[in-house]
Amino acid sequence: MSGNPTTTTPHGRPRGPHRPCGTGRRPATGAPRGRGLLVAGLLLLGAAVAPALVVRSDVADPPFQGLDDRWLIWMGGPHEGIYQAAATILDLIGGPVGSLIPLSVLVLLLVRRRWVSAGFLLAATLGGNMLVVQGLKHLVDRPRPADPLVRVDHGSFPSGHAATAALLVVLLGVLLVPAARRRAWWIGGAVLTPAMMWSRTWLHAHWLSDTVAGAAAGAGVGLLAWWLFGPALARERARAHDRRGAAAGAGTA
Repeated sequence: MSGNPTTTTPHGRPRGPHRPCGTGRRPATGAPRGRGLLVAGLLLLGAAVAPALVVRSDVADPPFQGLDDRWLIWMGGPHEGIYQAAATILDLIGGPVGSLIPLSVLVLLLVRRRWVSAGFLLAATLGGNMLVVQGLKHLVDRPRPADPLVRVDHGSFPSGHAATAALLVVLLGVLLVPAARRRAWWIGGAVLTPAMMWSRTWLHAHWLSDTVAGAAAGAGVGLLAWWLFGPALARERARAHDRRGAAAGAGTA
């Protein structure tokens, strides 16, 4: 008797041997998203690097200086009241608090022995802030607007605060937010990052183009790190899920 019995069609013609529904192949659902992360990350990073080369060629009067000047006039004031409070809070988030948040998350990941997630956080944070942002600052060395309302360091291009905000949105979304709830998180990130960009220009700490490049750099680095660590992060989550399931089963028994 054949191991693969055949059947007949309603017209009497034999069908091919019956095959199980499974093909033995892994689902390819992650491949397009992986390519999407890579492309989006490269495009955003390019959106920060290309203007940096343009500004570097003429730091005093780049092609978009007219737009930067007009925006700075719109941000002229008055610098008081609720706007000042909001800008001060955002200044802290992009500065000292922005450094404490990833550090606290790193400690939490290490306590939980999520080594891959900790490596992803470290690589993205150091790569975004120290390599990309500081590297571009030293490469361009653009003068800041006159009379900033907060303490600033050298180099106006790109905005480190805007980069930190965009990078934090990506990192916290990947590490702490369940996949089913990330859409709401991305929407919130789409509000936080422009708010940070506004605050830096309202405080006269940056030109508008500095903040656009900073946000692009932070988001680009975050997406590229996600693409690079994505498979390892998925395996780590699967192992953690299996451990929780085994522990729950042992407790039930």
